[in-house]
Amino acid sequence: MATTSLLVCDDSAMARKQLLRALPADWPVEISQATNGAEALQRIREGGIDLLLLDLTMPVLDGYGVLAGLRDEGLACRVIVVSGDVQEEAVRRVTELGALAFLKKPADPEIVQETLQRLGLLGQGGAAAPMALVEPAVNFRDAFREVINVAMGRAAALLARVLGVFVQLPLPNVNILEVGELHMALADAQSDDRLTAVCQGYIGGGIAGEALLIFHDSEVGDMGKLLHRSDGGNSSMEMLLDMSSVVIGACLAGIAEQINIKFSQGHPQILGQHAPIDELIRLNQQRWRKTLAVEFSYSIEGHDIHFDLMLLFTEDSVPLLTHKLAYMMG
Repeated sequence: MATTSLLVCDDSAMARKQLLRALPADWPVEISQATNGAEALQRIREGGIDLLLLDLTMPVLDGYGVLAGLRDEGLACRVIVVSGDVQEEAVRRVTELGALAFLKKPADPEIVQETLQRLGLLGQGGAAAPMALVEPAVNFRDAFREVINVAMGRAAALLARVLGVFVQLPLPNVNILEVGELHMALADAQSDDRLTAVCQGYIGGGIAGEALLIFHDSEVGDMGKLLHRSDGGNSSMEMLLDMSSVVIGACLAGIAEQINIKFSQGHPQILGQHAPIDELIRLNQQRWRKTLAVEFSYSIEGHDIHFDLMLLFTEDSVPLLTHKLAYMMG
């Protein structure tokens, strides 16, 4: 049986480790790894890569850029996309760019094998020597960031269906922040206009925190048009609460499924309505003394709309999260 030269491209060490473990153990394959799209494209230009397993959301050059580069440069390499961005439009776009298949993260070993078999990539013949597997080292921040990446992709897919749009996904930031640093992180989310924030508490399996969804007031009217809501004070607030329930609920469900817990969520509340960021911090600094903070911004393609989601896990949640992630990595 001929050996396949496989390149796994993902900026997350956790994602690469999960994907390597999902590959058939008896597949005669030579594996190399890339941490961004530019690295992968250069490796393919050098020749000898038969198959690329490709993430979409990456720094330097994303997966769409890699697929476009392969097409534009006429590089012969088969591509399977493996992504947390599971929007229907994402699947359509990568297929149009030449991807042979789309697998959602985290990769299911059975589905990986079925896909490889269907595409004729496993080959025929007798028993093969097991592949040599060099797994990347994974730290807490990388593992947690990948869990968040998958969860926010699912939330984006739901939001895309609700609004009838394509949601652009960023790379999430994961940091342990003191209250002063949290102030700076929130201030970074602010432009010149005023904000409305929706806060929703959550708890499950000893892990607790608050989700904070920050809307820029100047963009609320545009969101109302997408949702066919009339423009008015009460209507706008109801819309923001509904949007928050969709985004926060889907994101927390995605996290809970991966680390095998169940979150109970409080009711979303408007926090410091139309308040500047300093006032939001002043009102809540006792609750947010020290926190594991995850922050990312969703933006909606073709519209001047974006909003910032922060997940603030309590300090006591960190050891439990660490234990859950260590089990996933083990």
